[in-house]
Amino acid sequence: MIPNQRALFSIPDNITYLNCAYTSPLMKTAEIIGKKAISAKGLPWNITPPDFFKTIETVRGMFAQLIHTSGENIAIIPAVSYGIALAAKNLPVSPGQEIVVLEDQFPSNIYSWKRVANEKKGQIQTVKRPLDYDWTSAVIKTIDTKTAIVAVPNCHWTDGTLLDLIQIGTACRDCGAALVIDGTQSLGAMPFSIEEVRPDFVVTTAHKWLLGPYSLGFCYIAPEWQNGIPLEENWLNRAGSEDFSRLVDYRDEYQPGARRFDVGGASNFFLSPIAEVALKQLLYWNIHNIAETIRVKTDRIAQEAESRGFKVPPKSMRAPHLIGITLPKGIPDNLIKKLSSEQIFVSSRGQSIRIAPHLYNTDKDLTRLFDALG
Repeated sequence: MIPNQRALFSIPDNITYLNCAYTSPLMKTAEIIGKKAISAKGLPWNITPPDFFKTIETVRGMFAQLIHTSGENIAIIPAVSYGIALAAKNLPVSPGQEIVVLEDQFPSNIYSWKRVANEKKGQIQTVKRPLDYDWTSAVIKTIDTKTAIVAVPNCHWTDGTLLDLIQIGTACRDCGAALVIDGTQSLGAMPFSIEEVRPDFVVTTAHKWLLGPYSLGFCYIAPEWQNGIPLEENWLNRAGSEDFSRLVDYRDEYQPGARRFDVGGASNFFLSPIAEVALKQLLYWNIHNIAETIRVKTDRIAQEAESRGFKVPPKSMRAPHLIGITLPKGIPDNLIKKLSSEQIFVSSRGQSIRIAPHLYNTDKDLTRLFDALG
């Protein structure tokens, strides 16, 4: 268990922020390093060619460590939609094949698949929300020899209901389907292992549970897809780009591994240092410890909610860090606005009030929430 870490963040005592699934606050150390990085642009003569590679390689390796793989398998991307588009561009879909998604899945993991299905004369197969919350069984029942791709999260973004990706990965391999994972609402707060799940692509952004900046993300690409086609051709992802004096000696060869898929400008001197600080802290805390510490908070939220007649998913079917509660008569139109006026910040997603605590939340925060809900 990790002690309360509120002091590491610039969160006033009168603010109850239970909305990490929307965006996380930066740690104070990340704020400082970010301001320092911006100031460095005022002294550009101090920026050398090796600087374009140093920090980006560090964060690539740190994220890889977080999900139990090699940095060679990680591409730097600006957004989840970019990573999903990479997967859509490189995974084969034949006419009549199906792409499996969830009902009410986040749009960034939908639109590329709709385009692919239309272009390749395939079909989108949407798994309906199961009444028993068991997404895993519902997804596995949908996978068969017609399935080309299964594109799912580790937990549903609206209420934290869980998917067992190890079981789903096995079902995909048994049927020859590719597995694409949107890890936005899980990586950084839930343990995840590439070695156990064996996915084809995993995509995430840094600004939620990775405690990092906007406009920076990561994409795991399995080795068998690393000879594919990037979304763009840029100087940085070509072999030999470290030698600035020979950039006009144009090369057909790419940088090794997943680097060929890096977004242009991946070195981003403003964002990479912030991500480095955040990833270093997450690795120090250990993701297992983070998950178990936050689970204590979501368990209390579930208990308090049920005692007031609200409905929550059973513990076995929900992620440790993210929970949705449903009010008996639905969510009043003005509820989220009312809570915000009392400096309590949660989200309304689908039919649920989505509550996403982190290590900085205290028992006082949870008490304030339920006192306000009544």
